[in-house]
Amino acid sequence: MSLALACVKRLAMARRKCYAARQQGILWRAMSDIFREIDEEVRRDKAAAFWKKYGNVLIGLAVLAVLAVAGWQYWLQRENAASQAVGARLEAALKSSRDNNGDEAETILKELAANAPAGYRQIARFRLAAETGKRDPAAGATAFDALANDGSLAQIDRDVARLRAGMLRVDLVPYAELRTALEPLATPQGVLRHSAREFLGIAALKANLFEDAGRWFDAIVTDPLSPRVMRQRVDLYLTLVRGGPVETRN
Repeated sequence: MSLALACVKRLAMARRKCYAARQQGILWRAMSDIFREIDEEVRRDKAAAFWKKYGNVLIGLAVLAVLAVAGWQYWLQRENAASQAVGARLEAALKSSRDNNGDEAETILKELAANAPAGYRQIARFRLAAETGKRDPAAGATAFDALANDGSLAQIDRDVARLRAGMLRVDLVPYAELRTALEPLATPQGVLRHSAREFLGIAALKANLFEDAGRWFDAIVTDPLSPRVMRQRVDLYLTLVRGGPVETRN
């Protein structure tokens, strides 16, 4: 009987502990809900205070961002339209040149060289020098000289201008003068060495300097990077070099 009573007491005590633990858990959950509600309320109050203080500033920044994007898109559209217009004018100049209407081509190119955006302006200057060289090689060479001496251009563009000036002067100046101008471009590392060597060889050949001509043409033949078409031309030049000067008899 005493054992049964003890068991009943222990069971009752265990129930009371479970009940107490359950009640404690309910209490903690209730407290947690209260703290969470308080935290959310505090955050809402802070957000409201922040918006009240800085709301107009944020709206202003948003409006500025929208206006900036719209302005950027408008500027891009204008630039694109201007670029298309300049491109059309350049194409008109090239067409005039192909149609042998040099005066009209030069007029358009002068306009573009003076007023076009930087990239188109440089193209127009080169094309204008080339167009000028068609009717007046000396004037065209001078125009290319101006490009070669323009420090605002990339070095490769200046070297191209120097080469083009030399090409126009093959029939105008002594070989020694042309050699001074083009020999720096004919070095083994020169990007434009193939064309520079060819025109130096032609100039030497015209001056009956066959040894110099053969040296320039041999440099083209022995360079593994020389273009195949140029090699074929040089073979013809070398035939003339091997033939030597032509003797005329009265």
